[in-house]
Amino acid sequence: MKSRRPKVLHEVAGRSMLAHVLAAVDSAGVDEVAVVVGAGRDDVGAEARRFRPDAQVFVQDRQLGTAHAVLAAREAIAADVDDLLVLFADTPLVTSTTVAALRDGLRDGASVAVLAFETQTPFGYGRVIRDAEGRPTAIREEKDASDDERRLRLCNAGLMAIEGARALDLLEGVGKANAQGEYYLTDVVGLAARGGLETRVVPAAEEEVLGVNDRAQLARAEALAQDRLRRDAMLAGATLVAPQTVFLSADTKTGRDVTIEPDVVIGRGVEIGDGAVIHSFSHLEGTTVGEGAQVGPFARLRPGTRLAAKAKVGNFVEIKAADVGEGAKVNHLTYIGDASVGARANIGAGVITCNYDGFFKYRTQIGEGAFIGSNAALVAPVTVGDHAYVGSGSVITRDVASDALAVGRGRQVEKAGWAAQFRAAQAAKKKGG
Repeated sequence: MKSRRPKVLHEVAGRSMLAHVLAAVDSAGVDEVAVVVGAGRDDVGAEARRFRPDAQVFVQDRQLGTAHAVLAAREAIAADVDDLLVLFADTPLVTSTTVAALRDGLRDGASVAVLAFETQTPFGYGRVIRDAEGRPTAIREEKDASDDERRLRLCNAGLMAIEGARALDLLEGVGKANAQGEYYLTDVVGLAARGGLETRVVPAAEEEVLGVNDRAQLARAEALAQDRLRRDAMLAGATLVAPQTVFLSADTKTGRDVTIEPDVVIGRGVEIGDGAVIHSFSHLEGTTVGEGAQVGPFARLRPGTRLAAKAKVGNFVEIKAADVGEGAKVNHLTYIGDASVGARANIGAGVITCNYDGFFKYRTQIGEGAFIGSNAALVAPVTVGDHAYVGSGSVITRDVASDALAVGRGRQVEKAGWAAQFRAAQAAKKKGG
């Protein structure tokens, strides 16, 4: 990846690749999870526990092959498990349905099930060798395959299920007599077949088992994940006017009759209620949008933003860590940070909540039905009462009582004829100079 960050912590649709695989495992109903990490990769272990707190983390001190990596979790495998599923954290698109199907491949007496896919470009993949009945008898890596084997189109996806009672014996039977001098997990298939055990192939779509090894493949995975997320959102009742221009996160939740216009980016932690409209060029993250609310165009909603039902956030508005009440309007050119805006309040153009003094953040409270005039600055901590008015251009530094009018600005002074005198004087200077 040419990165200081571990490969499996790179993100697809706002979620690490490792977390995607753990999510699929979780949804498939897997009871226990063991994550094998490389030496010194505490960050990978921490991500695993963040997403799945009960995950056991094991360290592979030396990288001697995939079977060696699995055996790093020997303690977990030996704990009388029913089935062992082996997945790779750089295949982020695998679904819970496929994980469940892989485990189902062990039913009716099978001891090993391998996930495989057909492709017209098999170069680089291990080939699945089958007998006359279609049972896998071996998986041959590209460097170890014969010319005839390289012509096969059925390829190993890497994921595997092994009968729990036989898992340790099969894994410990793997040797390293191959071109790489490594302990291949794929050799488990040949060991099982030669031992008279039942083996099976579980088919998968090639795109679903895409492995990510560089930034180009990461971009490909992102594109496939976005297509999947857009389709799921639309099938759940959301309208995406131009789907290919909308970017969602893995945890995005959209209600029925939601409309998302073109060129919208939705980051992590966003929930959009029924009937809400997200207008073009808006960016949302860590935000809850209430039923029937409207956002944008050109709005930015940052983490901690909560819009109640029918609230309206207009163009060039930024909101952060704030509650906007039911039916409240924040229509244009405004910053609302660390604040609460009461129901049916109206926030004029150019209003700013001054929430930071260079050291600490402070909150602004705006009451129900309050009217904040254009270009007002509310210097927190400050409270504007219910139904109060703040005059345009005011700088408010003290609390405003309910139903009061607050004006905090210099008095207007008018000097008759000043403009004409100024122009004449300047014109004379220019002519004489």
